[in-house]
Amino acid sequence: MVLHAAESDLLIDSQETILPKDGIVMDLTLLIKLGRWQWWFLVSINIFFLLVGQAAAVLLGRFYYDQGGNSKWMATLVQTAAFPVLFIPLYFLPSQKEDQSTSSTPPSILVIALIYFFLGLVIAGDNMLYSTGLLYLSASTYSIISSTQLAFNAVFSYFINSQKFTALIFNSVIILSLSVALIGVNDDSDGPAGVSSRKHIIGFICTLAASAIYSLLLSLMQLTFQKVLKKETFSVVLQMQICTAFVATCASLVGLFASGEWKTLHGEMESFGKGRVSYVMTLVWTAVSWQVCSVGVVGLIFVVSSLFSNVISTVSLAVTPIAAVIVFHDKMNGVKVIAMLMAIWGSASYIYQNYLDDSKARKALADVGELHNA
Repeated sequence: MVLHAAESDLLIDSQETILPKDGIVMDLTLLIKLGRWQWWFLVSINIFFLLVGQAAAVLLGRFYYDQGGNSKWMATLVQTAAFPVLFIPLYFLPSQKEDQSTSSTPPSILVIALIYFFLGLVIAGDNMLYSTGLLYLSASTYSIISSTQLAFNAVFSYFINSQKFTALIFNSVIILSLSVALIGVNDDSDGPAGVSSRKHIIGFICTLAASAIYSLLLSLMQLTFQKVLKKETFSVVLQMQICTAFVATCASLVGLFASGEWKTLHGEMESFGKGRVSYVMTLVWTAVSWQVCSVGVVGLIFVVSSLFSNVISTVSLAVTPIAAVIVFHDKMNGVKVIAMLMAIWGSASYIYQNYLDDSKARKALADVGELHNA
């Protein structure tokens, strides 16, 4: 789609009146610049990264614990430690010139650094909560509880990102809340060996809290793109991911050495169920999987919204229990099956809402185009 400069300016100005009032999720400006098929291609790539990366990371994380790994700080560290691999796409990504007609005063380096530092510390704390939850819960239970991040994100997006709270979104929040309530009353007798009821409750609380913090992070990232960075290039997405992951990695290293867990790593590797090479490869591929997932998450925030990013993430979490049954032979009792189906139902409500918003956005875009032609 080719637009003259004056028409592009008018379309961008029109977006300010369309988005907040109608609650449209998708970024019309980005759709105008990329074109329909290019936009969907970019969305599809990010969805693939998120689904594959998250499922692989969760299963490898549970495998690490099952085979004798016991360091929560190591499990936290690998969630961000592979961030240097993101320099590869950043290097090969062609730099894009900013549109001078829509550019504004760039934020100061100090402001950006403070934002990235804050987000990085929050990410490190959130990763620690997730690691604790995965240590005390089975992979299937962990995934179902984590799907509540969608309900949390609906609330945060409403207050932070001015996202419209529709009937479908409300339905999704209620269904997901009931889903995690079912898991809460389930005894999880198929959980990891040696985990007491007290530790099971700790794992439940940590995973639920981590889901809430993760949802808050997504909304804050979207707010940063909209209000602070104001740049529409995928390199900005990668730069944010690299900087926040660097801060989170440093914080995790401090935690690893301050807690004294680093002293047990050698013995952990020697006693690992599948051997030393498998121990190293498990940590390496867990780290890579989390970074692939992170690219998809932040990419979807940039291209669509934090809400849509969380929808796809929740879809992956809803499917992961099935993979856990195949890989780890987790038992799926009636309560878990019902909870998983409810999580899928809640996610489907959100996806349908996004489809309606997408259709409304395209109609609004077509109406504005007809207005210009007239």
